[in-house]
Amino acid sequence: MNRIEKLISELCPDGVEYKKLGEIGFFYNGLSSKSKEDFKDGNAKFITYLNVYSNIAIKTDINSYVRIDENENQNCVKYGDVLFTGSSETPDECGISSVLTEKIDYPLYLNSFCFGFRFYDSNLFLPDFTKYLFRSEIFRKQVAKTVNGVTRYSVSKKLFASLLIPIPPLPVQEEIVKILDKFTELEAEL
Repeated sequence: MNRIEKLISELCPDGVEYKKLGEIGFFYNGLSSKSKEDFKDGNAKFITYLNVYSNIAIKTDINSYVRIDENENQNCVKYGDVLFTGSSETPDECGISSVLTEKIDYPLYLNSFCFGFRFYDSNLFLPDFTKYLFRSEIFRKQVAKTVNGVTRYSVSKKLFASLLIPIPPLPVQEEIVKILDKFTELEAEL
């Protein structure tokens, strides 16, 4: 029995609990009501579609800016949020995830072609665990069932809310992260 199996048998002898996304968090939209002019001389950083699509964890050395007025109602991205691509030309590029795994001290916004997910309980998951969870093959197979379209594909947030994810105890998450980080490091060396 490996370390993860031992932790699971000790901490959750009845098995790991699964919940629907809609039961443990909520979705929010990216930037809205923005014109091309708002992106020319911006005062706030925003996460691009490519940043979400290309990175398992959001790259925070951002140089993409958008104009946000003082009383403007836009959603800010927070530490631990899971970000998803909302649409694409191919179905398998929809619902690709990235997680904000770094704490930041400035407002950060999300591209309008993406959407975010925030857990009701920020202590339920380690952000470094969710970056692997939401890119896993098992989760991606579920995401494929939420995609629709003909020439442009998009995910249904209603169907997305019904996707099931495991909620292992934090010590199990920590152990999984250690293993996957090491694997990722070794893979990069190859």
